[in-house]
Formats: sequence, structure tokens, C-alpha cells
Amino acid sequence: MRSTIILRPADMSDAALLMAWRNDAATRSASHSAALVSPAEHRQWLQAQLRNPDMQLYIAESDGTAVGTVRAAGDNGVAELSWTVAPEARGRGYAKAMVAALANRIAGPIRAEIKAGNMASVKVAEHAGMSFQQQSGDVLHYVRAALTDPQS
Repeated sequence: MRSTIILRPADMSDAALLMAWRNDAATRSASHSAALVSPAEHRQWLQAQLRNPDMQLYIAESDGTAVGTVRAAGDNGVAELSWTVAPEARGRGYAKAMVAALANRIAGPIRAEIKAGNMASVKVAEHAGMSFQQQSGDVLHYVRAALTDPQS
């Protein structure tokens, strides 16, 4: 990856792109739910996310091309991060860059739940400053304490 990652807020015009990424076989295999999502279900989910004041949902772009999505869902003062890289952009370091960019904007504690065996996402979480906390079932829990000097 040579260029800088820009995070822009997602909106309803991103629905088809986000759904395609969500329904990608590799994405589903690394997700808590491997089921395909219908267009109606996805539209309803996206509308709810965009209305939620505790949600930050971004499209990551490199040189004007969408390369992934990253989100932070607030829960009791902790932001849970999740991410997806566009299938055609995988393996180029975009996940590390986009997750770190969002993590560095969040002053409070952050966490991520990663499916056991997903070493790529483990490396992303660690790059963003998170450390392994525990494993429950097939889920690895990564956390980072609040920052003392967050970036904006």
C-alpha cells in the first residue's frame, strides 16, 4: 500500500457496495454470522446504523477508490471496532491502515472480537494498539485502554 487511507462517513449510496463486501464468502467465513444477507435486510441494517448516534461507520478510500469499511459501535463507554476489506484490495495493508486511523480518533477504550484462526485480523488489531484479553469459544477478545493523547 503506497497511498494514504481516507475515512469518509458511509451513507445510503454505499448500500450496494457494503452488501457485496458483507456477502463475500471470505468475509462471511470470518464473521460471527456466515449467512447471506438479503438486500432488504441490509438496507434496514444500514439505515439503523446511520441513525445510531453511537455508531461511526466509514468507507476507507485509497486514491479515490473504496477499499474497505470500518466501524466503531459504542457500548457502555467502549467502542467495538469491526472491519472488512474489499475482496479486490486484500493483502495490501489497507486493513491495518484503516483500523489504526479510526482507533487513533477514539479517545476511550476500544475492543474487537475476532474469530479464532483469523490471523490477519489479529495482526490488524495488534497494529491498532489492541492486546489479546481472552478467548471465549471461537472468539478472541482484543482490547485497548483509553488513549492519553488521541489524534483528531
